Amino acid sequence: MKIALYGGAFNPVHSEHLNIVLAAKEKLGLDKIIVIPTNISPHKKGVMSARGKDRLTMCRLAFDGIEGVEVSDVELKRGGVSYSYVTCRHFKKLYAEDELYFIVGADMLKTFALWKEPEEILKCVTLAVCAREDESELTAEIKKFQKRFKKDLVNFGYVGKPVSSTRVRTLAALGEDTAGLVPKGVRLFIRKRHLYELTELLGVKKYLPEERWQHTVRVAVLAAEYSRAAGVYEIDAITAAALHDCAKYLPLDSAELKKFVPPKGVPEPVMHQYSGAFVAEHTFGVKDEGILNAIRYHTSGRENMSNLEKLILLADFLEEGRDFEGVDGLRAKLKDGLDSCLVAVLEHQLNYLKSKGATVYPLTERAYKYIKESLI
Repeated sequence: MKIALYGGAFNPVHSEHLNIVLAAKEKLGLDKIIVIPTNISPHKKGVMSARGKDRLTMCRLAFDGIEGVEVSDVELKRGGVSYSYVTCRHFKKLYAEDELYFIVGADMLKTFALWKEPEEILKCVTLAVCAREDESELTAEIKKFQKRFKKDLVNFGYVGKPVSSTRVRTLAALGEDTAGLVPKGVRLFIRKRHLYELTELLGVKKYLPEERWQHTVRVAVLAAEYSRAAGVYEIDAITAAALHDCAKYLPLDSAELKKFVPPKGVPEPVMHQYSGAFVAEHTFGVKDEGILNAIRYHTSGRENMSNLEKLILLADFLEEGRDFEGVDGLRAKLKDGLDSCLVAVLEHQLNYLKSKGATVYPLTERAYKYIKESLI
């Protein structure tokens, strides 16, 4: 038989996981695909996670009724950190006479050399790869893999769509619908169990017009997507993003701002970052100073910003709904790291304000000079 193993956190399983399985089954002529949720993923620290039992149930709901696909709890039963080489050994022993594949996306192939015992994995299975969204990226990663490991792999030709578990978790955290991103049964399970939901943030929406709320959701998604690379806890990124504009439409004489003292010399478009931090603390109960500072400086920036502060400023400026001239180039710089992207964004912001004759807040000037000098 031809059997493929498909491991992952599946936190949660989404529509692209399903599409990958169906494409691999057809293109590789597989007799069986074994979907294996991890117990603890070694490379995904700081990410909000559903319990293993719930992730297993969601996988079973997603793949129910698909011939030749089964969901295994082998890693969940084993406990501890889940390592693919251990799982591959297990199934190689179980199916010693069969042809085994291990399904990975381009992002996983990119980091494969960093996995624990990658050579041991390749003794047991042949990698079956597909592109997440960019075929050219996969081609480059295949060449790197072959040069490094002197092994063949199989590209089964599927090109994915922009769906991620991070996006699903973020939407669920803010009480938004996940329709179209996860199979129906999984969607209903997430809603019924309130998985990933950050109940304390659900009240933010009433402070914002719908258009601004959707902007807020997009900021949270982008911040969550880059949180791990930034060394920031996902829940902190989502919380700061959800609250960054919470006071934007509150008049200074509102009940929520009764004891708020507006700083002097702050331009009107910037003031909501300070009032927002106040509301986040006194209305929504946020006590983490790092999160409050990310809200407090998300418009202006400041000198010596934390990674969370940088992340929220950049996500606010670059979320997928923004369409100003040059935004695509600025978004591309996110892949180069927060600091180089922040320099470009602050420079763009300062040039824009000066071209319009608008007031430039000194804190932004100082933030730009500080981060630029730090890169020299």
